[in-house]
Amino acid sequence: MENNFTKVMSNKTDEELIKIVTVDIGKYQILAIEAAKEEIASRNIDINRIKEIEAKLELQKQKLDKVENNTVHSKIRFVNFLIDFILVFVLYFSISPNIESLLSLTAQYERAIYRIAALLIFIAIYYIVLEHKYQKTLGKIITKTKVVNLEGEKAELSDIVNRTFCRLIPFDRVSFFFSRNGIHDVMSKTKVIKD
Repeated sequence: MENNFTKVMSNKTDEELIKIVTVDIGKYQILAIEAAKEEIASRNIDINRIKEIEAKLELQKQKLDKVENNTVHSKIRFVNFLIDFILVFVLYFSISPNIESLLSLTAQYERAIYRIAALLIFIAIYYIVLEHKYQKTLGKIITKTKVVNLEGEKAELSDIVNRTFCRLIPFDRVSFFFSRNGIHDVMSKTKVIKD
């Protein structure tokens, strides 16, 4: 008798099927696992190919577990934030007034727009340059942590840009009270781990 999972499993790749019956077996219903096993049998996948995929999947699982186990806690993240926040504001208040004096900003709203834009630019440059090039900001250097993607590797520039602009979401800072990963981590698919 064909169950509802048979069609779903027939659309899976060999690697996805093997992952279902090995590494992710605890995440699936018994009928889904049986359908995956039947699909593997019907494809006559070579046993060496199965072992190769199993080894690859186990290695990936170990890497993901290592990243998860090395993910830092909220207290360290808060220290990182404080250090980086202070540094960004010191730089901002040191450089921004000098640039502002060179501009002919006469109206109060012009100055307000310049100040907000300048602060956002300082934040963006600080985080994007340091986290992309070094995987660290000053706060992360002091706390011996770094930014990685979910596989534990250096994050791409697009991930870091996304991460930086997600920091501007109003409730991002309080999201750490509910999880080790803040909104900007989840949305950019990055983590901060021990270095």
